[in-house]
Amino acid sequence: MSIRLENVSYRYLEDTPMETEALSNVSLEIKDGEFVGIIGPTGSGKSTLIQHFNGLLLPSSGKVWVDGVDLTHKDTQLRKIRQKVGMVFQYPEHQLFGETVLEDVGFGPQNGGLSQEEVVERVRRALAYVGLDFEELKDQSPFELSGGQKRRVAIAGVLAMEPSVLILDEPTAGLDPKGREEILDEIRALHKERGITVILVSHSMEDVARLVDRLIVMHQGRVALDGTPVEVFRQAETLKELGLGVPQVTELMHELKAKGLAVNTDILTVEEAEEEIVRVMGGQK
Repeated sequence: MSIRLENVSYRYLEDTPMETEALSNVSLEIKDGEFVGIIGPTGSGKSTLIQHFNGLLLPSSGKVWVDGVDLTHKDTQLRKIRQKVGMVFQYPEHQLFGETVLEDVGFGPQNGGLSQEEVVERVRRALAYVGLDFEELKDQSPFELSGGQKRRVAIAGVLAMEPSVLILDEPTAGLDPKGREEILDEIRALHKERGITVILVSHSMEDVARLVDRLIVMHQGRVALDGTPVEVFRQAETLKELGLGVPQVTELMHELKAKGLAVNTDILTVEEAEEEIVRVMGGQK
């Protein structure tokens, strides 16, 4: 399922003295099956942008299409679009409400008119995707779970709708390192196994470097850069001007090269850096 924006602008508090332009003439396309990262400084328009991907916000001007459907058309059923394009906001556990995990995760499918048997199966699959055991947790209160488990349950509630596109806005915010790693690994596995389109908003250069296939950089409501992580992080000076950085390991490789070591600087992960340093040092023996 593809998403396409054409000349999209969005203004908060339009036609008032407090009017603010959050998006300015944005055009982009996200293709079916892509894993896309969106980064940018605070106030760059990241969250406003992703809310246009399923019609939570409609543009002040411009057009948005999801799977060929014009979201700005008066006859478009946005509820159906949102079932296909699922969104997980920051701290989604704040939206938990069910007495049991089964009730909470199954709320969407239940409202969609599925039978109880189908709802249970959807919940079972969704919990498995986020690494939780259905039998162990289905009757527990979601409010009694650990922070990481609550986050997973909240994400499972979106996955239970079996969307074709999954949008995650800072899904690891506030979690400890172990919880962060586990959730990101589960998201990567979900993309690989189901082939759904994943859009990840993150402030972590390290996370997007190792996860995504494409990186969109937002700045002042516009797309500043758009390319593979290697292509984007090559432009370290531009990123610095935008108030962003590169992954720490990439910075390390630049420092090693500046000291005379003939290393490749298009390195984004610790594993790649280790291989490159071993290669270079081996060649110097």
